[in-house]
Amino acid sequence: MLKIWGRLSSINVQKVVWAAGEVGQAFERVDVGGPFGGLDTPEFRAMNPNKQIPVLEDGAFRLWESNSIVRYLAARYGASTLWEEEPARRAEAERWMDWMLSELQPALAPVLWGVVRKVPGYTEPKVITEGMKRAEALMAIIEDQLAERPFLAGERISVADITVGCGAHRWLNIPVERVERPAVRRWYETIFARPAAKAALPLPIA
Repeated sequence: MLKIWGRLSSINVQKVVWAAGEVGQAFERVDVGGPFGGLDTPEFRAMNPNKQIPVLEDGAFRLWESNSIVRYLAARYGASTLWEEEPARRAEAERWMDWMLSELQPALAPVLWGVVRKVPGYTEPKVITEGMKRAEALMAIIEDQLAERPFLAGERISVADITVGCGAHRWLNIPVERVERPAVRRWYETIFARPAAKAALPLPIA
């Protein structure tokens, strides 16, 4: 059985939990990080010297970095579900994973911290407004992509939908006024209905 280290309120842990469920692998999840602490222990540092979540244990193999874990799970266990053998199709899906880390996730974080978590320094209206503006521009990119296809990388769910879908889940459930985007809404409702997604994406957003 897999072991996933990390609290479920972490978007990076959510990616891994969803991917594990999507490829049909049972797992044990251990609450560490945030209010649970545990990242400074010698035992955890031995698994991840960065002292961050998530960490995956698959037998004697340990892996950190959420997108790397999602790729590993897809490659090892998702031959008939998430993994793309054809290099161009695989690259198209993995491009969205990188975009999530470099663009969407940093844009969403200040909005979450200001509106939901009330982190000092992020509750200023100007900070939230700037974060909203950046996030809306990125969601418009997703809307355009999904206007022509059911999933981000094609005709079936992929690692792209898992990673970006975790961001969309936050965006669509943070209590703010958003531009309504029909293609994004249709896609989100489709992916969120999947059992593996429901298990990974708790509500309300925290």
